[in-house]
Amino acid sequence: MTGPQGQPPNPQPPNGTPQPPNGDVQPPQGDPQPPNGNAHVPHSGPQHPHNGPQPPHSAPQHPHSGPQPPHSGPQHPHSGPQGALPPRGPQGPYGTQGVPQQGQFAPPDGRPRPTFIPAYGAQPQMPYGPPRPGFGAPPMYPGAMYPPQRPPYGPPHVYPGRPPFPMPPYGYAPPPPPPPVRFSVGTHRLHWATAPLRAFVIMVIYFVLLGFPLLMTRTRSGAGLELSPEVLLRFLILSIVAGVAAVAAGLWGWLALRFWVEGDDLVVQNGLLRRRVRRIPLSRIQAIDVVRPLVTRVFSLAEVRVELAGGEHSEIAFRYLGRRAAQDLRAELLALAAGLPGHTPEAPERPVYRVPFGTLLAGLMLRLPVIGTFLLFIFSLVFLIAFQEAAMFAVALPALLGLIRAVIAPMVMYANFTVAVSPDGIRLRYGLLETRMQTVPPGRVQAVGVVEPSIWRGLGWARLDVTVAGYAGERQALSSTLLPAAPRAVAVQLVSLVFPGTSVDAVPLLPASARGMTVDRADGAGTDNVIFVARHGWLCRRTDVIAHARAQSVRLTVNPVQRLLKLATVHVDAPPGLVQVAAADRELGEARAIVESTAQRARSARATSGDTTHWATRRTPAS
Repeated sequence: MTGPQGQPPNPQPPNGTPQPPNGDVQPPQGDPQPPNGNAHVPHSGPQHPHNGPQPPHSAPQHPHSGPQPPHSGPQHPHSGPQGALPPRGPQGPYGTQGVPQQGQFAPPDGRPRPTFIPAYGAQPQMPYGPPRPGFGAPPMYPGAMYPPQRPPYGPPHVYPGRPPFPMPPYGYAPPPPPPPVRFSVGTHRLHWATAPLRAFVIMVIYFVLLGFPLLMTRTRSGAGLELSPEVLLRFLILSIVAGVAAVAAGLWGWLALRFWVEGDDLVVQNGLLRRRVRRIPLSRIQAIDVVRPLVTRVFSLAEVRVELAGGEHSEIAFRYLGRRAAQDLRAELLALAAGLPGHTPEAPERPVYRVPFGTLLAGLMLRLPVIGTFLLFIFSLVFLIAFQEAAMFAVALPALLGLIRAVIAPMVMYANFTVAVSPDGIRLRYGLLETRMQTVPPGRVQAVGVVEPSIWRGLGWARLDVTVAGYAGERQALSSTLLPAAPRAVAVQLVSLVFPGTSVDAVPLLPASARGMTVDRADGAGTDNVIFVARHGWLCRRTDVIAHARAQSVRLTVNPVQRLLKLATVHVDAPPGLVQVAAADRELGEARAIVESTAQRARSARATSGDTTHWATRRTPAS
């Protein structure tokens, strides 16, 4: 009688030992025995390298268990009993997971240890050692995810902070993240590390302005550093006083600020002796920025800036929160402003465009002012070296500073620039040293400008500038770029996302009057039912776009030259910002018609658009 492979069912061992009556094969005489002295018994599954005897089995054996007996027939590589497929497991972060079942092995602590059956179609995972023969070599995981395999039958190696059994196999779900912080429950403070960080900043300022001069001593040859006992004692006394004051100031600032979310308002309480409570309706929020300066990134801190409609001093800054707490605060404020519960998870996003570093650098350098400044800098250096003229420093140094401001600073600021869209608005992420995540809710962008310098037009590139009501002053210059450099098609697509239902290139533009004498030559202007478009400029062409629903006012102006030429300029006003829409050098009658038509379209657009607050739950009048 032969087995499945045409071999006798009970082969004799190599040393000639007679075959036992039950058909099992005895190990050779020279094979090592378990340290506990137990005889080897074949088992029904993969043999644990640390266990002793196992019950009989009919499946392939572990490679260390010796010859294996014949089985009744071929089985599915991923199944237990023949013909039975294991059930699918839940979907995990790395694919389908196995289904836990209670096993028969137990770790040294005596508690039951579950085994895992891999999902159908997945590579089988072996919780207690390498895979069976025929499945290939065990994968090599970087970072030594698995503890090194010990010799079979030996005690498990105990790692500090790890259980006394091997780590779980690849495919296990990671531990769940901690629950998010709910700012609508209770009163909250800034991160505790804010106090020592402020104290450190105060001490740095003290050392620069006062501490270091205390170590200087005037001598006959001039001022010099002299570390005499009297000087060191004076420096130490004043430093201790300054340190105590810095710590007190840091604790005072940390204890003085409290904030919480109450209904549809963000409440900020400031002060210890004299308290000042400020309630901000969430409907006034124009944008929320999460800023992480270089120093705070080391301590995993972040600053949350809430931009409000109301001018330069309307901003609310929380310096500093934990990184995760900052993201939770941003998500909760945006959810409440959209009309959703505060515990709503963060809205998913869809990436639109990521600016390559080469495109950003080339876009910053290929501009006429930058090229002219660079040539001036090279000329001044050559003149300085050739003629030994020190006065050329007065030309080279300002040119170098201009290049740093025009190329190096924007390159560091806008590195890794990514644009994404989500239900809660447009999300921008950028920054090399100071990272910034900017979220502009729907309906908060007032106007958009498509900027095309002369060299960029040959390459088909453009830049997008925006006007947002909350940004003012220095914050306006830092947060008014929606896209630093990209193909013009990407810029036009992003404008369509900002103002849904329209396309800039589809709006017909009527040319300006040929009698116009404006320095920045007007090109054309046009409108449709959603936006008003004006184009001007010959060296640097700009296409300014504003939605009728965002127009604050429409006015007509005439300067002395235009009065002689019977021309006028139509202004469609937006809140103060980088983009201001104006159609210059229009015939006087045409300008009056544009004013009346644009004002009527603005009234109709505001009536149909409804309130911009609670944008996730509101219904338009048409619905």
